[in-house]
Amino acid sequence: MGRTTLLIWWLSAALCLAQEAAGGAGAVAGGESRSTSTSRSKSTSKSTSTTEVGGGQAQPGGEWKQALPGWVYEFPRDHGPHPEFKTEWWYTTGNLATADGQRFGYQLTLFRQGLRPPGVPAGGRSRFLVDAFVFGHMAVSDPKRGRFYFSQKLSRGAFGEAGFSAGPRLGWVEDWSVELVGADGLRLRGRSEEASLDLELELSKPWVAHGRDGISPKAEGDGHASHYYSGTRMRTRGVVRVEGREEAVEGESWFDHEWASNQLAPGQVGWNWLSLQLSDGSELMLYQMRRADGSVDPGSNGTLVAPDGSSRFLKLEAFDMQPRRYWTSPRNGARYPVGWKVRLPEWDLELEVSTPLENQELAIPPVSYWEGMVEARGRRAGKPLEGRGYLELTGYAGALVGLSEPGAGAKSERVR
Repeated sequence: MGRTTLLIWWLSAALCLAQEAAGGAGAVAGGESRSTSTSRSKSTSKSTSTTEVGGGQAQPGGEWKQALPGWVYEFPRDHGPHPEFKTEWWYTTGNLATADGQRFGYQLTLFRQGLRPPGVPAGGRSRFLVDAFVFGHMAVSDPKRGRFYFSQKLSRGAFGEAGFSAGPRLGWVEDWSVELVGADGLRLRGRSEEASLDLELELSKPWVAHGRDGISPKAEGDGHASHYYSGTRMRTRGVVRVEGREEAVEGESWFDHEWASNQLAPGQVGWNWLSLQLSDGSELMLYQMRRADGSVDPGSNGTLVAPDGSSRFLKLEAFDMQPRRYWTSPRNGARYPVGWKVRLPEWDLELEVSTPLENQELAIPPVSYWEGMVEARGRRAGKPLEGRGYLELTGYAGALVGLSEPGAGAKSERVR
């Protein structure tokens, strides 16, 4: 959301409240794991060597490690979990199509939310006193039929039905999984009542580290940052199933892996995140952290990836994002900016970003956010340019902190 670990912090606030209400670390009222029913909305090159960006810095024992400058990204090591950090996720989105041109978008995300730092006693002997929550979100967009399917799973993983490892199975929650294939490939599986995914992803260019000196800053001050890298263009093929129909698909995906320990900076209320794979072979990631007074946090930034895989860090002043079209949720009245004008003056780049399906809101009370497939058209240095990608919008349906409803993710609704 990109991606920042802030989405996990937001979602986990409600989970931790549920844990406390149930009377112990890792205890979720009502059973070992929970799966929501699917909700449906209808709308009218190889890189296995170490990438050096500095040296790591540990925190005192019994505390979460902070994302500080000097991290050395090493693959395949860093594809696996980092339990010394509180929050982490493996986040994949993509635009796919059948042989006859029918389009689909998808999201499959696995989150790890630590409950206590390594070395801190659990305070009991029950196997239910686990070290972390595991939860996931899956969504499939079908713009031809005006359908959006989404679901959520939540588990303690006390019996091995959910968890994370160094590979090859990086993360799983019941029958959802992200698996490392070789050095640079992924296998994704996810299934719900009305939609499922079984996809193979292959890296097209080297992994990209966002930010500078091993961290992606989110706000001013030590620790308000994450370690964050992406596979910005991954060739994808496999099968998508919607309402019993199986479709062979191909396309491109964007994979994010991010980990950190700090939380929202004071005054931050949400963010706008955009990823695009452009027709000239470049990729673009931008995000704006929004403040309560309506301004954009100066820590907002982005990354521009050239066709040869080299990347450029973009400070806030290097780009401009202005909303052009809004969609209002019929469920909660949130007004989401789903159309944008994007400019990068130094690169003579200007794009209009729109979506083929406006209702791509994941509404899983008390959490609601918009995440969906988008397309871009514009010009770069006077030449026509187009692209596809994903947009994430948070904080428009309510506060990101102080969630008070217990049992977040315990249910979802069907919308037609």
